[in-house]
Amino acid sequence: MFFTAVAFLHVAYKSFRCGLNDELVDVLATLFGQFIYRQRYSNNFARFSLVIAAKLMKVVANKSFSTMSLIAIELSKAYLHRELSCKDSDSDSIYCLANVYLAVLYYTTGQYQTAIDHCTLVMSSQDHSQCSSHVVQGELLPKIDDKIDNVLGLAVFYQHVRRAALNQQHQAQYVSVLTSELFAYYLHITYRQFPVCHQLIQTSLIDELRQYRICINDTEQLFICDVLLFVSSSRLLQQKFDHKPVWQISHQPAIHATEHNTSDLMELLQKSAIEHLTTFREIEARDFGSVATIVTTDIEALYAYKRGDYQKCLQLSTQNVHTLLYAVDMPDVPTTAEFIQLLDGDIVSLTALTLIVNPECRQVDGRNAVINQATLSLYLMTQCQLKLNHSVTSLVQTLDYIKVAHRRCPVELTLDRLTLKMTAHKALTYITRTMNDRQLITSSDAR
Repeated sequence: MFFTAVAFLHVAYKSFRCGLNDELVDVLATLFGQFIYRQRYSNNFARFSLVIAAKLMKVVANKSFSTMSLIAIELSKAYLHRELSCKDSDSDSIYCLANVYLAVLYYTTGQYQTAIDHCTLVMSSQDHSQCSSHVVQGELLPKIDDKIDNVLGLAVFYQHVRRAALNQQHQAQYVSVLTSELFAYYLHITYRQFPVCHQLIQTSLIDELRQYRICINDTEQLFICDVLLFVSSSRLLQQKFDHKPVWQISHQPAIHATEHNTSDLMELLQKSAIEHLTTFREIEARDFGSVATIVTTDIEALYAYKRGDYQKCLQLSTQNVHTLLYAVDMPDVPTTAEFIQLLDGDIVSLTALTLIVNPECRQVDGRNAVINQATLSLYLMTQCQLKLNHSVTSLVQTLDYIKVAHRRCPVELTLDRLTLKMTAHKALTYITRTMNDRQLITSSDAR
């Protein structure tokens, strides 16, 4: 749990500073059990990226979308975008398939405009002669709609009946596949029902269905899923939208269809790290709660503060202060580069100052450059009270807690003592300013 959390934070930290490069993407894939052997694909790098993307898609297919699942989806996008940027002997044949998979993944994460753009790239492609060598695998698709699930199920049933009727147990043909171009037409018709397009023209859905039918007729090798999906979708859609004007994007996809925005992935990595660290705290409390006082929501409170949810952070931090104030032993929160991104500027500055003033803090096994749970909780509690404009009375009570914690804090815990002094100064400044403002108002009213 702790190792995975630190690894996620490390990738997020590096990505914020230098961008998400191929090495960091491969690190994340390894954490999902997809071990990267570049030498195996040294002569076909596009194939390598597609294989890893497919494995990651299979991990999350037909599963609920947890934070880890969403990270796997974002990684799949990164590998598919990497494949699209490659130019080798196999890249042309993979072009349509990669765009179709990207359309599915962007639809899954609610980015409908980008999903439509990737479908448009496939539909506007002039050469599909090599597409037959790579087909859409039904087992990799996440939940999109009931029609696709029904079609894939019927295809499997058809395979079973055909195999039983012809006694072909040892010659089974995999049928849960779709042609990239045809599937792009289906997705485009489905996705365009969402009113998210920025470049709009008015058209009739019957025209698009006609193009879909032409593509079906011109395709030399049809799969059973292609036929079933076309029949089911054309009947239902014509009944619902026939001759009614609908909105559709122009045939010029937005430029972001060829780029991968990594900001969502960075946020997911931080969120998943917090979930892993919280679970780690729960395990610590279970196994060592008899010899130390351990709260399990300190990292959760820190993340709430980073997101601007000050009310939740205050609630959690206040509970933690009440539990930890007179504790003898408690865990620490690291202030290494991986964790520093979760802290605010004041703590970061104090950490840097501590490392400069006291070289011993740089020791790997030293405790001088860490913050214990009580100190962090008091800092977050005070900051939230200030941001929420709490009363002087509540700040006075918090200031008393800070004084108690400072008296109990050993001298060698440099960062803890500096943080407590800074927190007390913030609280005292707020109290003084508020009292002065009240005196000014009272004097003004007296006049």
